[in-house]
Amino acid sequence: MGKVFGGFGSWAYGAIRAGRNLAAVLVLVAAPVSADVTVAALGDSLTQGYGLSPNAGFVPVLEGWLRDNGAEVTVINAGVSGDTTRGGLSRIGWTLGDEVDALIVALGGNDVLRGIDPGEARANLSGILEAAAERQVPVLLVGIAVPGNYGPEYKAAFEAIYPDLAAEYGALHHADFLAPITGAGDRAAAVAELMQGDAIHPNAKGVRLIVEAMGPRVLELLERVRPPG
Repeated sequence: MGKVFGGFGSWAYGAIRAGRNLAAVLVLVAAPVSADVTVAALGDSLTQGYGLSPNAGFVPVLEGWLRDNGAEVTVINAGVSGDTTRGGLSRIGWTLGDEVDALIVALGGNDVLRGIDPGEARANLSGILEAAAERQVPVLLVGIAVPGNYGPEYKAAFEAIYPDLAAEYGALHHADFLAPITGAGDRAAAVAELMQGDAIHPNAKGVRLIVEAMGPRVLELLERVRPPG
């Protein structure tokens, strides 16, 4: 999302309950996760780790969390600050290198900021999922919550893209990247504590909460990786 992604002040997010996540982790790690798995994380500045030290961004923290929970995995950072779904589609061919076993797709926020038509964003994301399907690479599609000031029709149309495409392509779906922060009961206090000074990008503590919320779904993604041969 980079410096171009802002306006989170009016965003509505659903809260993610820690107990549910912990239960999911316990179930998922009961069975061994495939060894030596490589996951590419295709996204914008939230994936890229804007404003954070090299070890504090989403990708390295997620990789560490997965390893702590029994997965032998490498996570590739394919996040580009300011990127849109169109940019992600243009990069998907080389992102899905031969070593990539699974894909996380976290794009769309900058499309909303620019007022891009939901139909165009849907087509771009569909192209990304189609490319992954052709290579039999399982996908976790990460959605967003759209600000109400874009109007109810735009909001509904854009937010529907993610569950719709996940169902169409058999992908896993995680509702909202930033929900652990912006869905907190005291949202203003959470943003002050867990976001960087721009109130747009998560700080290191915020990233850890995001990873804790999304991690169980990524473990599910790893379980879908086809064994070699």
